[in-house]
Amino acid sequence: MAVSDGAGRNDGEAMCPHRLVLEHVTSRWGVLVLIQLLERSYRFSELRRAIGRVSEKMLTQTLQTLERDGLVHRDAKPVIPPRVDYSLTGLGREAAEQVRDLALWTEKRMADVLAARQAYDGTRVP
Repeated sequence: MAVSDGAGRNDGEAMCPHRLVLEHVTSRWGVLVLIQLLERSYRFSELRRAIGRVSEKMLTQTLQTLERDGLVHRDAKPVIPPRVDYSLTGLGREAAEQVRDLALWTEKRMADVLAARQAYDGTRVP
């Protein structure tokens, strides 16, 4: 059970904040949001279509979390109908470039990973 420190943070965030940010940046949807926003700013619906297979609720939560961490900027324009654009902050761009490099590495080394899995699975007794 998480315990609040009185400032609205749970004990895990208060004790190890860098681990929590790492979880946000490397989460399933966090990675995809950051990489997509490297291209340009997006409206919510555009971003959801570009990422694919993410629920509205999950994308909203991911964007709010990344915004709170200072990685994503939410620009709400006072027009009718409302227009909200999401973009990376400088800090977010830096994180997104790191995550993109990791994603590119996994793509480049996938054959090696598959070979390792096959070798590992071959040593296991069913």
